[in-house]
Amino acid sequence: MSDKIEKEYAERFEQALNPIAADLENFLNEILAGVPRIDRVSARAKTVERFVAKADKKLDSGEPKYTDPINQIQDQIGARVVAFYKADLDTVSDRLNEYLRPIETQEVFPESEWEFGYFGRHYIFLLPKDVIPIGSRKEIIPRCFEMQVKTLFQHAWSEANHDLGYKMIEHTLEADDKRRLAYTSAQAWGADHAFNELFLKTAD
Repeated sequence: MSDKIEKEYAERFEQALNPIAADLENFLNEILAGVPRIDRVSARAKTVERFVAKADKKLDSGEPKYTDPINQIQDQIGARVVAFYKADLDTVSDRLNEYLRPIETQEVFPESEWEFGYFGRHYIFLLPKDVIPIGSRKEIIPRCFEMQVKTLFQHAWSEANHDLGYKMIEHTLEADDKRRLAYTSAQAWGADHAFNELFLKTAD
């Protein structure tokens, strides 16, 4: 990626993304007030280092994945809502859709029912005007942000796996290592369903 794009994003990060992420987190806490069993609500700007790494990604053909990363990468601001149980995810999602305008909605899960891995709900929402500082330069304000909605177990597994992912770049995983990862995901999936079923029984 060119130094020009890195410099452009660094300016956007300092002048727009960081302050907007802080205001967005407050905004989300306000609209989700009263929704039960929410563990945490957070929003943050993608760091310059991670933006550069994502902007530099290549397709299998070797061609750049992004031809205009500043305008194509949609998760320059990422938000997350972590709820206790799977039964709470619809309630959270319904409330978000009342106040925000979705561009994309995706239920993320492994391709095969025989596989375990990442689970979660991802949304791309238009950035609400309420969180854009008055007088901001229009050209450095992102059009949208990414929202992830997860349970506690989904969040815990994905955070640990994400952290390990950066370490895996320098180390080749053996077959048993990959099985261990799949095993931990299966355990998280099982715990998620067990706690949700117990919650539904006690809620009756």
